[in-house]
Amino acid sequence: MWLLDLDNTLHDAGSRIMPVINGAMTAWLAHHLELDAQEASALRVAYWKRYGATLLGMIAHHAINPHQFLRETHPLGEILRHVSGQHALGAVLRRLPGVKVVLTNAPEHYAQAVLREASLHHRVAQVVAIEQMRFAGAFRPKPSPAMLAKVCARLGVLPQRCVLVEDSPHNLHAARRLGIRTVLVLEHSWSGGSRRCFAGPGRRIDRQLRSPRQIGRLILPPA
Repeated sequence: MWLLDLDNTLHDAGSRIMPVINGAMTAWLAHHLELDAQEASALRVAYWKRYGATLLGMIAHHAINPHQFLRETHPLGEILRHVSGQHALGAVLRRLPGVKVVLTNAPEHYAQAVLREASLHHRVAQVVAIEQMRFAGAFRPKPSPAMLAKVCARLGVLPQRCVLVEDSPHNLHAARRLGIRTVLVLEHSWSGGSRRCFAGPGRRIDRQLRSPRQIGRLILPPA
């Protein structure tokens, strides 16, 4: 089974979409916590660095409705203008054997809309978004090993039978500790940055690709 990250893996979210989301989160914090823009931006970043997601910091320190927060900080009207069709990638996924599941820390309404706009929605069997990463009374997004193990159990597949395709080495390291095979995609998150090898024998990631369109060329070690 293929577990596919969405943002900066299947499409470019970093250059235009993430600034929209970050701006919406900053505005949300400013309004609901009565902060000025500079204070709200600093708090957003601080929570992201400490918890791995601004949402988790807001839940830990403020009485918020997480579903309202996710909905109002991902304004689809503005976001979808920056999503391009991924027809070549769609053709690759169509030929790729096995079940494809999108595993994203983004909210479900955003993930489903982006996949449709990118013409990839009909190439994946299911979306597991942050709303489905909640158990034991708390959100547990990537890179939580407990969440990854639970997702595999929900999908009815052993971790050793899964491949996680991601732009985040940190998330991939956690997955590999469970026995999930790991593929790092460099194209969007690492454009203009280092192209050094993060993967291979003796490293904590199995393979790395310049583009997700190369996924059909993978030869992974047997599970």
